[in-house]
Amino acid sequence: MNQRKKQRKNQWSNELNDIIRGASGGFLFGIPLLYTMEVWWIGSHTTPAEMSIAIATTFVIVFLLTRTEGFRKTQDIRWLDAAIDTVEAIAIGIVCAAFVLFLLREITPETPLQETLGKIIFEGLPFALGVALASGFLSGDRYQSSDSEKEPSINPTVADIGATLIGAMIIAFNIAPTDEIPMLAAGISPPWQLAIIAASLLISYGIVFVAGFTYQAKRQQQQGIFQRPLSETVMAYLVSLAASAFMMFFFHKLSFDDPWSIWLNYTLVLGLPAAVGGAAGRLAV
Repeated sequence: MNQRKKQRKNQWSNELNDIIRGASGGFLFGIPLLYTMEVWWIGSHTTPAEMSIAIATTFVIVFLLTRTEGFRKTQDIRWLDAAIDTVEAIAIGIVCAAFVLFLLREITPETPLQETLGKIIFEGLPFALGVALASGFLSGDRYQSSDSEKEPSINPTVADIGATLIGAMIIAFNIAPTDEIPMLAAGISPPWQLAIIAASLLISYGIVFVAGFTYQAKRQQQQGIFQRPLSETVMAYLVSLAASAFMMFFFHKLSFDDPWSIWLNYTLVLGLPAAVGGAAGRLAV
């Protein structure tokens, strides 16, 4: 009986890890599109028939990706298992997209149902592609060498700061010049700012320390004030916020004449995708 309970517990634990890995892949792949008003507009004006066609098309693509990559540690051999995982991948993508759209106040309880569904589906389907590619993301890191006992040639804290800055800058560079940041920031109140901070920290922590990408166990064993999972996550988020503020200033979306509240609001809104980019940067080096 105890053995059976232990096996069941392990199954649930493995399933949760797979879901987190899939969601992390979805965020790495789909977060930039969540800041694209053209996709919002398409979702707002799509019909139920067009939604069905989009879901069916994505199902075929995700099914093929699941057969080759997938979001589980083990690949699907049977067609039925791949089909079930495809449905799960699409569901994960839609849930993640809905969560971020609600967090950014792009959908609210007052939004018409068809518009809400359209936005969630057209934003969620790219997320589903990222879920299906999760196991293939970022397969190498700085710990990999011919000698497994060899220490990294660069200080881990310096490497993490640099990698976070590079990843955050790449994402922020593509989003900062657009009008989406001011549009989203205008509708976000202080309680939602706190929610964005919490979500940014949680998502980046999950990508680096929970999803199972690239030598996760070794990262958790690093020594130093910024080399523990929680402290590294907070440090990386602050670096991502600094990169976001700089990119908003660089593209003249912010100036020194603007009040601090505008700087804070814009930086937090851009800081969410920048934190995802920073997490990807830490995994890639």
